[in-house]
Order: sequence, then C-alpha cells, then structure tokens
Amino acid sequence: MPKRVLTGVVVSDKADKTVTVRVERRVMHPVYKKFITRSKKYAAHDETNACKAGDLVRIEECRPISKSKRWVVLGGEAALQRKEAAVPTKEEVAPAAPARRSRRSAKAAATPE
Repeated sequence: MPKRVLTGVVVSDKADKTVTVRVERRVMHPVYKKFITRSKKYAAHDETNACKAGDLVRIEECRPISKSKRWVVLGGEAALQRKEAAVPTKEEVAPAAPARRSRRSAKAAATPE
C-alpha cells in the first residue's frame, strides 16, 4: 500500500525537529452544494530543522515517531515554493482592459461641433 503524501503550510516550527503543518482540502456541503475549506494540522518530523513558518512543504506518512508524529517532511520544499512563485497572476496573463467611457462622453465625442 503506498504512503500518502500531502501538501501544506508550516504554521509552527518551535519544537526541536518537529513542525506543525496545516493541510487544507475543499469539500462540498451536503445540503447547500457549496465548497467549504476544511483544514487539519499534522505534526511532522523535520530532522534538519530546515523548515520555517510559512513554508510550503510536502509531508509523507511514516511509522509512529512519537505520540503525535506520524508524518515526515519530504525534501524539495524549496522547489515547491519556486513553482508557486512561477504561476502568473491574473494581471500578467491578460492585459488590463481600456477604461470604459460613459454614454454621455461617447455621445459628446461623436457629435461634431
């Protein structure tokens, strides 16, 4: 059986060799059919204390390391951050539309004086 791999944001790095990672998922409400964001925090083992709060990391399921730690931080979190930074914003993808003029100003511009 393959090990699960999740992606989340480090919310705490205060403990030694442990980080707290918040993983968010979207679920549909059973009655209203709207998408809701649900989050859960996992304690993950970080052997080198390389992760800092705010980092985007991948965690993998592993054997129990302590009472609450059942996840380990995978390498390559810097690559994930570069990938997120490479995603263009909405303004970069489509240029801004020209400013719209009101009907009155368009009408006044169309009539010769």
